[in-house]
Amino acid sequence: MPLVTVKKKFQVVIPTAVRKQVKIRVGDLLEVKAERGKVSMIPKSAVDRGIAESLEDFKKGRFYGPFKTAEEMIASLHENAKRLGRVNKSKQSAR
Repeated sequence: MPLVTVKKKFQVVIPTAVRKQVKIRVGDLLEVKAERGKVSMIPKSAVDRGIAESLEDFKKGRFYGPFKTAEEMIASLHENAKRLGRVNKSKQSAR
């Protein structure tokens, strides 16, 4: 088991063998925990909130496309805007 030294600014170097075993690369995020006098580092992936919401929408089938051309996409946007406009107008007239 390799030993590491805590440096002046409390930095430690993760030994090469450990980095390779856990597949840690430069820029990766690690969650650091203290439990019962031990320090553990767990690799984590950070997902932007917007990306996470988009992935959730995709899983629930709330997406449009794929489109073969930009024109198809624009036509779909116009169609959905008209549909949403009707929904909003009907909600307003109900008031």
